[in-house]
Amino acid sequence: MTIQSLTQRIGIAGKDFVLVPRDDLHRHAEVCVEAGAPLMFMYATEEANGFVVHVVFSAEDGFLTLKAELPRDDPTYPSLTRSIMAAHWYERLMHDQFGIVAEGHPDWRRLIHHENIPEGTHPLRKDFAWNTKLPHANVPYPMHAVTGKGIYEVPVGPIHAGIIEPGHFRFNVRGERILTLEGKLFFKHKGVEKLVEGKTPEEAFPFIERISGDMVAGHALAFAEAVEAASGVAISARAKHLRVLWSELERATAHVFDMGNMGGNGTGFTFMAAQGFRMVEDMRRLYQSLVGHRFLRGAIVLGGAHDISEGDVEKIRAVIDDIERDMKKVLAIAYGSDGLMERFETTGILSLEAAKAYGARGTPARASGVTLDIRTGHPYAAYKELGVSVVTEKGGDVAARFKVRDRELTESFRLIREVLRTLPKGEAKTNSNFKQGSALGAVESWRGAIIDWVRLDAEGRIDRCAISDPSFCNWSLFGELAPGNIVPDFPLCNKSLNLSYSGTDL
Repeated sequence: MTIQSLTQRIGIAGKDFVLVPRDDLHRHAEVCVEAGAPLMFMYATEEANGFVVHVVFSAEDGFLTLKAELPRDDPTYPSLTRSIMAAHWYERLMHDQFGIVAEGHPDWRRLIHHENIPEGTHPLRKDFAWNTKLPHANVPYPMHAVTGKGIYEVPVGPIHAGIIEPGHFRFNVRGERILTLEGKLFFKHKGVEKLVEGKTPEEAFPFIERISGDMVAGHALAFAEAVEAASGVAISARAKHLRVLWSELERATAHVFDMGNMGGNGTGFTFMAAQGFRMVEDMRRLYQSLVGHRFLRGAIVLGGAHDISEGDVEKIRAVIDDIERDMKKVLAIAYGSDGLMERFETTGILSLEAAKAYGARGTPARASGVTLDIRTGHPYAAYKELGVSVVTEKGGDVAARFKVRDRELTESFRLIREVLRTLPKGEAKTNSNFKQGSALGAVESWRGAIIDWVRLDAEGRIDRCAISDPSFCNWSLFGELAPGNIVPDFPLCNKSLNLSYSGTDL
């Protein structure tokens, strides 16, 4: 369904951004979703006369954003969550950050400001200073509970063993069988969207690179694409190819790590972890030698990408050849292990219907049959020229998520080699002056779609930056895929999604 077709169905003329009455926003949103344009992002802005809610949908030829203006003295609108489940966290987030009320939302517990933040605090309003020191509050946060004979509640976290980030999980179980699972996150909220206000894109860039430590290239690229589109900046053909190179190297590293982690630390098949982590270390050392950072900070830059030499081309080829050869051997052993595959199969099943309803992204979505991939649906950098084969499975279980990573790794190696073979000549960076404007930037990181919206003021500084990390959309999936499994399978389900606490806690 094209943008024009969607606006015709809605009955309001417009192109990429369409203003609709606030009381009709939910009805128009339902029309878009029913027509096959999934909800991808929601964010709010503060304007002179009040607030604006933006709802972003994925059409065949781009993104359609419906906007609804809310008066300052009555920032309310009918909730989308009542009929579009994917809106549920976005609407709670806008309430916390701006005080906007989605009337009829089924769950009005605070999302990011639970317990320790005083009620009535809305940090993304313009009159809230970034360096405000808030008093410590103790606001009750009721967790959902199940009652009945033989039912027990098992709390886990937020402090975990090792170096894992904080997250609280509440299980309701009968014996070892999980009845319900609820997560509570946002224990390390960083306030990135507030911190970058008033900064130039260059000043903001280090904050963007640090949103999620293992997804540097993905977040940097989404932000750069948004800023460049807002300012009308065109980057070189060489830079577009290099952006694919760094993105696919990051994807390949993550998939090697995840497959090793799922086998080793998820099931006790430690051979997988030992080999996977060894290969990841080889890749990290390669990145250190290429860009000066093990996690690819500096690989994506505003106006382009970090360049490589002919010698670098050969170094990259040599490392991925070794990794691909070794991974084939490791995976042959993994697929041949009945004990391992029996742990994977039928564990943590996410149905196609649930994946669509929650707006799932990345590996969990494609392992359940969702075909959405920004690289093909909304191609950026050099992906349209290079072509991408979207990998999907239908099982929706841990085994399907493992297989998607396996097949995507093969596709990433193909794309890397194609970039190295066809890399255009020329400059890798365009010196640009960023100017007033606003735009979306969307990329398919290894975890899934990242969508950023950036608005620059008359001085080229950031007036508002809204960020959507794929983990934000996927954490709620545990409530669907965990029930019916046993408690010891939860770590395996967790590793099969590998979500980012830091990326969620913007």
